[in-house]
Amino acid sequence: MPQSPIWAVIGRQLQNPSGFGGKLIARLMAVANRRSIRIAIRALDCSPNNTILDLGCGSGRAVKVLAAMAVQGLILGIDYSETMLAQAFHHSRYAIWQGRVHLLRGRIDALPCRDNSIDRILAVHVVYFAGEAGVREARRVLRPGGLIVIVATDRSAMARWKFAQPSTHELFDLHGLANLLVRGGFATSAISVTPIKLGLGVPGLLAIASK
Repeated sequence: MPQSPIWAVIGRQLQNPSGFGGKLIARLMAVANRRSIRIAIRALDCSPNNTILDLGCGSGRAVKVLAAMAVQGLILGIDYSETMLAQAFHHSRYAIWQGRVHLLRGRIDALPCRDNSIDRILAVHVVYFAGEAGVREARRVLRPGGLIVIVATDRSAMARWKFAQPSTHELFDLHGLANLLVRGGFATSAISVTPIKLGLGVPGLLAIASK
């Protein structure tokens, strides 16, 4: 059955929010992702002097929290959506002025970061758009001993959501997400993927991989 145009539009907006629709999506995502962000930041186990990269930083809610935790470090927020970056700038203006937060427009599969330059990477509900190339890029920029923390909705739930189509979203179960990390260059022994509960009891996945 052909996909309804409205669901296709929503799927594309979730992938790359833009315009008025993007601003609305950004507000909805900020609310829907609160629990996911809390879980991911807790798992990140960051230190005050860490350099932390928020992949697909969206409206910058996590960036703001991380800046308050890594007070001697540096927070990098990367997103391809100018709409999202504008909101992220609003939320972290003072830390940006201090030089502790940098917001960059870029793609997950072509990160504007040096090799081995990042201590921690946060990736909340962006792995659907990353692919193997995005995971390889994340591993490239991680320092030895660095961690990436990924939070995603389990495919058992996302498969029922009409906006999550193959044209915009890659879906994962526990084994599929672990396999993606292996294909992206992480050692099997350095990967942990566990089931979690997201907001409203939605089944999710928490993946942690070290370099």
